[in-house]
Amino acid sequence: MEELRPSGPGIAALLPPGLHAIYQESRRLYSDQPNPLQVTAIVKYWFTGLEGPSGFGFELTFRLRRETGETAPPTWPAELMQGLARYVFQSENTLCSGDHVSWHSPLDNSESRIQHMLLTEDPQLQPVHTPFGTVAFLQIVGVCTEELQAAQQWNGQGILELLRTVPVAGGSWLITDMRRGETIFESDPHLQERVDKGIETDGSNLSGVSAKCAWVDLSRPPEDEEDSRSIYLEMHPRRLSDKDTEQIREVLRRGLEMNTKPALPPISSQKPQQQNGMNHDRASLVQSVGHFQSKQTERTRKDSLESESSAAIVPHELIRTRQLESVHLKFNQESGTLIPLSLRGRLLHGRHFTYKSITGDTAITFVSTGVEGAFATEEHPYAAHGPWLQILLNEEFVEKMLEDLEDLTSPDEVKLPKEYSWPEKKLKITILPESAFDSPLQ
Repeated sequence: MEELRPSGPGIAALLPPGLHAIYQESRRLYSDQPNPLQVTAIVKYWFTGLEGPSGFGFELTFRLRRETGETAPPTWPAELMQGLARYVFQSENTLCSGDHVSWHSPLDNSESRIQHMLLTEDPQLQPVHTPFGTVAFLQIVGVCTEELQAAQQWNGQGILELLRTVPVAGGSWLITDMRRGETIFESDPHLQERVDKGIETDGSNLSGVSAKCAWVDLSRPPEDEEDSRSIYLEMHPRRLSDKDTEQIREVLRRGLEMNTKPALPPISSQKPQQQNGMNHDRASLVQSVGHFQSKQTERTRKDSLESESSAAIVPHELIRTRQLESVHLKFNQESGTLIPLSLRGRLLHGRHFTYKSITGDTAITFVSTGVEGAFATEEHPYAAHGPWLQILLNEEFVEKMLEDLEDLTSPDEVKLPKEYSWPEKKLKITILPESAFDSPLQ
């Protein structure tokens, strides 16, 4: 890192046009800081020979409450933002207002309860127009675990609005106080009632997660490695070509784009070996589950798994749908705790929920009978396109599963491995320890 203090009438000629526009907007808002301290990367992107804009269209901001006796701003927020930016560049997944990031560690590496993040439009910095396009400002808001869970069960924007009503939790500017000792629900117990009512009325807009998961077709064993009909933990899964993997990724993204955004993979706060966060491109053993959320842009009352462009990009070998008689789903504990959320907050509201594996080329989508475009049907509730499994669950069975999976809402009390079975439906779910996903699927 280095300190850079852009100032003087000639500095504009030395700065890239896009960065100059950002500086201008910052000076408009902070006119009393003509020469602010700036922490940047030593090697700038414009020194690397790259041409053109990044194409992501946003900049991250962060408002932090000053500690008593502090005379200079800390540098850890810059490291935090660099970690998120690195994730965006490596995964090519953009961040949007209302998103949340499971960090599972105090943001400043202290003993703070502020261990996760929500993202929202910056309340003061306006979007700027640059030669490379429009750039919006997304503000990071530090939150407690209970507030993150509420965002998962309901929606991020709703929790952000509640945070704005509580001065100690950020107020109108959503200022993060790393010394905040109470959640908004502890500060004002009535806020929990508002969240519960929102969940009951709206359901959850969390459309899926990148997770540690796997599925096994119990209908018939694989005939050979090239004709594998199972994704096993006990063996290396059949690897798809890079082209096919990208096409599956596009099917998942475009097929859900009517009311979702691309999966936000886990971001690990572990250092130093996991500081990059994601499997292969981002990390090795991920400690958190990343999420993607609804953009609330439904064009019909029903949820849909299709878009106009999705059918055109399905690779030839994935076009044929396979109906399965019996399946076995496997999740790590954190992924498993989100199953009741997906059933109650999504399927009971006529929606779908997807688990995209970060340890293998596979995905599991739960769909309700009200979802359009699913290849799972009431006649054949278990169906797969290659490694993408869909499971159609009617409302009666969802209610039954919620009863049986009730202990997952208190994960500390669940002894692993834990198996749940519905023989009449030929469905089995096992919650496994992290170690079961460590090496076989890498």
